[in-house]
Amino acid sequence: IYRYNIKCVCVCVCVCVYGNDCTKASAQSCGECIQVGEKCGWCTFENFLKQGESKSTRCDEVEALIKKGCPNGTIENPRGSVTVNQNKPVTNRKKDVAQTADQITQIQPQKLTLNLRAGEPQKFSLTFKRAEDYPIDLYYLMDLSFSMKDDLENVKNLGTDLMKEMQTITSDFRIGFGSFVEKTVMPYISTTPAKLLNPCTADQNCTSPFSYKNVLKLTKNGAEFNKLVSKQQISGNLDSPEGGFDAIMQVAVCGEQIGWRNVTRLLVFSTDAGFHFAGDGKLGGIVLPNDGKCHLKDNMYTMSHYYDYPSIAHLVQKLSDNNIQTIFAVTEEFQSVYKELKNLIPKSAVGTLSSNSSNVIKLIIDAYNSLSSEVILENSKLPEGVSISYVSHCKNGVSETGDNGRKCSNISIGDEVSFDVAITAKGCPSHGKSETIKIKPLGFNEEVVIVLNFICECECHDNGVANSDKCHFGNGTFECGACRCNEGRIGRVCECSKDDVRTEDLDANCRMDNGTDICSNNGDCICGTCECKKRDNPEERYEGKFCECDNFNCDRSNNKLCGGHGQCVCRVCVCDTNYTGSACDCSLDTQSCVASNGQICNGRGTCECGVCKCTDQKFQGPTCEICPTCPGVCTEHKACVQCRAFQTGEFKDTCQEKCSYFNLAIVDKKEDLPQPNSQPYLTHCKERDANDCWFFFTYSTGNDTVQVYVVKDPECPAGPDIIPIVAGLVAGIVLIGLALLLIWKLLMIIHDRREFAKFEKEKMNAKWDAGENPIYKSAVTTVVNPKYEGK
Repeated sequence: IYRYNIKCVCVCVCVCVYGNDCTKASAQSCGECIQVGEKCGWCTFENFLKQGESKSTRCDEVEALIKKGCPNGTIENPRGSVTVNQNKPVTNRKKDVAQTADQITQIQPQKLTLNLRAGEPQKFSLTFKRAEDYPIDLYYLMDLSFSMKDDLENVKNLGTDLMKEMQTITSDFRIGFGSFVEKTVMPYISTTPAKLLNPCTADQNCTSPFSYKNVLKLTKNGAEFNKLVSKQQISGNLDSPEGGFDAIMQVAVCGEQIGWRNVTRLLVFSTDAGFHFAGDGKLGGIVLPNDGKCHLKDNMYTMSHYYDYPSIAHLVQKLSDNNIQTIFAVTEEFQSVYKELKNLIPKSAVGTLSSNSSNVIKLIIDAYNSLSSEVILENSKLPEGVSISYVSHCKNGVSETGDNGRKCSNISIGDEVSFDVAITAKGCPSHGKSETIKIKPLGFNEEVVIVLNFICECECHDNGVANSDKCHFGNGTFECGACRCNEGRIGRVCECSKDDVRTEDLDANCRMDNGTDICSNNGDCICGTCECKKRDNPEERYEGKFCECDNFNCDRSNNKLCGGHGQCVCRVCVCDTNYTGSACDCSLDTQSCVASNGQICNGRGTCECGVCKCTDQKFQGPTCEICPTCPGVCTEHKACVQCRAFQTGEFKDTCQEKCSYFNLAIVDKKEDLPQPNSQPYLTHCKERDANDCWFFFTYSTGNDTVQVYVVKDPECPAGPDIIPIVAGLVAGIVLIGLALLLIWKLLMIIHDRREFAKFEKEKMNAKWDAGENPIYKSAVTTVVNPKYEGK
């Protein structure tokens, strides 16, 4: 872009969208109107409609109806409401106070009635408080396939040991036991007679295979639990996945046989293998879907060979319906599988079971604490067109919306949390009856019952007059200010029959002045009467017997209809007070023409439509105060002020004739001059005379007088003092000379020092030759006696 110097221009297109859902719905009755949306109202004033307007014009937003002239008190706009029918406070229970589960309240309120208006959410709050010492029923469901043999030994004392541990949590605890293996058909087990008696190897004593057995109904007797579990024997099957889902389904739906109470219900599912689910039964020729019903006979599941395994969704539904929280106690090998299953089953937990189930008690306690510390709200199936939303207010001021708005975590005993619930209906159900929904915290037996009543008709509907004379000889019911036609009748007052009327016979009644246009091309001819079309903008409308009038085709000013100072009535502006003109753009108010001196247009023009029209062409501006070609006030009156105050200036010889048009006053100082805003039209001036002296004056105009105030003495600049100037000049020359000498001397010193340093350096580096002079002869001559032998 920069290389080729291309400029990009962004064009913004504004699209104006007019109209609203109320007017677009073309509602023919009050009941239809209020179902369009919460903002829609219906005008019941009988004479509200203007000629050419249809019945649907009565339906609009309330503010729009008032603007259209619907009187106060004649607009039907029913509102929804919330009524609390049962509101027991949450229980502050202590462990030493004896209370049954039915006497404990953990959620408040318990029952409400909502009157729902279409599009209007009805809001209420729910409070949940986790009660102390709440009763618990725990059912231990164990896999008794051969691989769980060592686990069974450790579970035999589970009853009494778990009872002791649970005493710290609740004083009302019951425990039960059940076991499962697999469907008793091929290929899940071997159906040979010998294997049906003992599915294990010959050296192992195993019991016959079974699908699910309810060994012990829920009981407070831990010793009985130990006794019955001790009698259990391991069985066996062929494939690795087990039939645990069949057992879970029966535990969930066979409440009477299991002994479930309306308390906290825990199901511990213990296994070291995977699971079969819906569709796997086809391997054994079982194709009927699980029916989700109880089939226990003598505490044995008798229909495993007849019904397929349940699906995960089916289990989720039954566990939720029966408020059962599931704890999956599985070995490390299958942790990932059951964690995925946990994500699909609300209010469930997964614990890691040791190879011999020795840690089962700790696992159960930890899982229970995890489950009970979280509350999740669930609602029953909503009626068609009804929606619900939640906002949670949890501990430490944490709030969530959306799916997270249904739950709060880390709730301790005694903690109180709340949820804001909003229920909205899009319209009325087809049957128009009340509906009941329920909201409950998952895993708890309590629930909130909500009765939904739908507002489908206006109050004025009950006062309707059937077969009213106002509806063309009784062809309709007169209600809410309009006719609701009987079947087969149409028209504003039901004046036409759908079967008998011929359109061409009635079109003539819809043509103005025998013209060719039907309803001026602005409406439809219905039963010989024009019903004018609706505009996208609800503020704009056609009206009149032939839809020949409208309220939007009048003259405009400043891009406003009728200048914003009138109403458009049948394409003619009807102006407000103090305005006139075809577009109401001419104001009769002269206030905008008043100048700062209080005169209209400064006395230089006339006020027309609130704007000054200057009579003198050289003046302009909002109040004719500007004169671009005129000198300034100060310059214009300078000569006259000079001659009157100081007898100087160009008019000093003709001052009397030319400068007598103002009153002159002399003041001693500038501070004595009139200050701004002390007079309506005041100008401060500062001018220079021929002697370069400044004189000061003010010029002001009154109603018919001009007043000038002048300072008595002009301000003249003083002459220069020669002696200091000459002395300063001489001193400056001397100082500059001295400075130049000092600089020269400094430079010479620096140069000499550099030369000396250079000499010393060369001296130190010099090398002298130490050899003898070749032409040198010593003055001493030595002669040796040749005969001398040194003796």
